[in-house]
Amino acid sequence: MDENCIFCQIIAGKSPGTLFYQDAQVIVLKDIYPQAPVHWMVISKKHIPEFLDADESLVGHMMSVAKKVIREKHIQKYRIVNNGKGAAFIDHLHFHVLGSIDKNRKL
Repeated sequence: MDENCIFCQIIAGKSPGTLFYQDAQVIVLKDIYPQAPVHWMVISKKHIPEFLDADESLVGHMMSVAKKVIREKHIQKYRIVNNGKGAAFIDHLHFHVLGSIDKNRKL
C-alpha cells in the first residue's frame, strides 16, 4: 500500500468510493471525473505503479472483471483504456471501462 495513493486509500476504506464489485485482487468503482457517459474503473488491490510490472495472471483477471462489468451493467459502445507510466493521473494499475462512446470521436 502506498499511503499517498488515492486508490490505496479507497481500497483500505480510508477514502470513499462507489464500489460495484470487489474480490481478493481487484475493486471496481465509478470514476468521480467521468470522461464518458459510463465510466467505471477496474483497479488492482495491490499497488503496482506501472502496467509493465504487472504479472499476466493479474492483468488477465482484470480483463475478466472488465467483461463482467460490461455484461452486468449492459454497457454498449465501450472502450477499455490503460494509461501507462507518465500518462496516468494516478500511478496505480487500473483499467477504465468507458461506455456509450461515439465511434467518430477524436482521440
